[in-house]
Amino acid sequence: MTEHTQTVLRILLGRGPDGERIPTALTHGIYGLELANLSGLPNGTLFPLLERLRRADWVERYWEDDETAEAEGRPRRRYFRLTSKGAERAPLALAHAMAEHAAEGALPRRTRHVPRAAS
Repeated sequence: MTEHTQTVLRILLGRGPDGERIPTALTHGIYGLELANLSGLPNGTLFPLLERLRRADWVERYWEDDETAEAEGRPRRRYFRLTSKGAERAPLALAHAMAEHAAEGALPRRTRHVPRAAS
């Protein structure tokens, strides 16, 4: 599982990149721009990844109500959230990915420490 996929799954499970809680992620979902901002991934990486997860039945997408968008004076947002299958399997897949990193003696890039050579 790629680091990008792990990042997106963690966010959809309600954990931001710095560990902060995202309480509405599991129930309401996260709209595309917010997901891009939280993940730091460009659209050309994020949306194909979400489409692969959708085809695997891990993620569903839906449009918000017209009335909500109109009331706020903006276009409708497309939301993404985990399906029941995704909510069940994502934590296991993330744990497996972390175990593989640990077995290889590697840390995920966001926490990897590279020692400097002695002068």
